[in-house]
Amino acid sequence: MEYADGDYEMGEVDEDMYFAGRMMGDSESDEDDEDEYEILDNKITDTSAAEARRGKDIQGIPWERLSISREKYRQTRLEQYKNYENIPQSGEGSVKECKPTRKGGAYYEFQQNTRSVKSTILHFQLRNLIWSTSKHDVYLMSHYVIMHWSSLTSKKTEVLNVSGHVAPREKHPGSLLEGFTQTQVSTLAVRDNLLIAGGFQGELICKDLDRPGVSFCTRTTYEENAITNAIEIYNSPSGAIHFMASNNDCGVRDFDMERFQLVKHFSYPWPVNAAPELLCGFKTHVTQGHFSVAYICTPSLSPDGKLIIIVGDNPDGMLVDSQTGKTVMPLHGHLDFSFASAWHPDGNLFATGNQDKTCRVWDARNLSKSVAVLKGNLGAIRSIRFTSDGQFMAMAEPADFVHIYDVKNGYEKEQEIDFFGEVSGVSFSPDTESLFIGVWDRTYGSLLQYNRSRNYSYLDCLM
Repeated sequence: MEYADGDYEMGEVDEDMYFAGRMMGDSESDEDDEDEYEILDNKITDTSAAEARRGKDIQGIPWERLSISREKYRQTRLEQYKNYENIPQSGEGSVKECKPTRKGGAYYEFQQNTRSVKSTILHFQLRNLIWSTSKHDVYLMSHYVIMHWSSLTSKKTEVLNVSGHVAPREKHPGSLLEGFTQTQVSTLAVRDNLLIAGGFQGELICKDLDRPGVSFCTRTTYEENAITNAIEIYNSPSGAIHFMASNNDCGVRDFDMERFQLVKHFSYPWPVNAAPELLCGFKTHVTQGHFSVAYICTPSLSPDGKLIIIVGDNPDGMLVDSQTGKTVMPLHGHLDFSFASAWHPDGNLFATGNQDKTCRVWDARNLSKSVAVLKGNLGAIRSIRFTSDGQFMAMAEPADFVHIYDVKNGYEKEQEIDFFGEVSGVSFSPDTESLFIGVWDRTYGSLLQYNRSRNYSYLDCLM
């Protein structure tokens, strides 16, 4: 995990100029951003499926008033976008193994683009800030506020504001009753009625969505490199609600949310710039003089609760035992550092995303080679999600592209969703009916919604 400002150029469009370069992490103040968004909110229009079918750009970009066409700008982006790499030329080196796929899949149809919902990013490598809890409900990070958006009512609601002081209303052993001030949220997880936000200083804030206030606050570590890289909420074999958090201090921690207690803490010392990432978490170990730092990025627990995937600041990863934290099998194949992983619901397949521009699909029963190696267009694969029925897998690049693959037909065909802007996260709804994509851009930041395509042609005979 790298601390970096301005590693990616953002595209920005207005009526007078097209895509003037904007660097992520530039020096504009939050006050400037608020003024800009307030002005934009007065003139923004969303895009519906009907408008898109009539030819309106899904993001509302007025290409007809610009001095460049969409096609020309897309080509420019493909040629000029600079992928962030820790290992030089890793993207080029991975090409020979990639599986050719056919484009043209139509698994999810554009439903709407909501530009009044501003999805934002704080760390350029962490893109898990969008979570859907139903086909109409999605949670996202917007600056210092966690928002809820209902596509059914077209209303946004503030769920948790961390710009000021946040403290728990409930008393639990180990909870920091003094709370936190101005938490910079680096990662987020929402499942059912539980929301957990992780911060840059190791903060963990737990909120029951059915109750007012915050239930539990803790700090995982007081190490200098404490950023929370990933969180996964899951049910233990006993049915108890747990969550797993990975941090840059080299640790993966498991919390029991029934008792609000830390129950496991695994540590993974690795060689220089090596980082294990769990299918839900990952870590890296960096030596800086006599000072060692370890990074863990995203933890993900297998559906049966027995295995965790560890990937991160090392081309190699590992499968580890969820009870002991010990390595079961290594993962060899990626050429750079990894920042994404996800299990297929069958408990055998899983996928890892890497800065070598590939997503590798693995079978836990035979890890000698990858099942498939899938290639992105622009850059690293920073977010991966499977549908709950196992039919589809979405992989998100850092910007502009989300790919949906037909898993049950061997990843032979894909649907490519094409837009402009950084991806803050992707999330399928639990019933698989909706796919939400967060787009971060100062002008055209938004929330894209796609609905699962269904063949209702049999109804034609009834008309």
